[in-house]
Amino acid sequence: QVQLVESGGGLVQVGGSLTLSCAASGNIASINVMGWYRQAPGKQRELVASITSTSLRNYADSVKGRFTISRDNAKLTVTLRMTVLRPEDTAVYYCTLRQIGRVYWGQGTQVTVSS
Repeated sequence: QVQLVESGGGLVQVGGSLTLSCAASGNIASINVMGWYRQAPGKQRELVASITSTSLRNYADSVKGRFTISRDNAKLTVTLRMTVLRPEDTAVYYCTLRQIGRVYWGQGTQVTVSS
């Protein structure tokens, strides 16, 4: 089994910054993809960013240039640095880990951007 624990959500003003962190534990394969999804009220869950175990990164167009994803393979953590936040970034953010054909999800952390 795999457990994912997120931290770092909260309330921030427009234009501000926030960093989300996620710690993975359990049976983690050496080859995996970690990432962040988000779901805003009334909307479908969407991919924000992902990073492979070899640090190949992928970003949603809406966050390119503003968000940065990184990981520490030794500590089994993934971080999402969010800058120039907009009201439309308001959502519950979920950490994910994909390996050996399965996807694991964290509980989610709320990010609210106020204007």
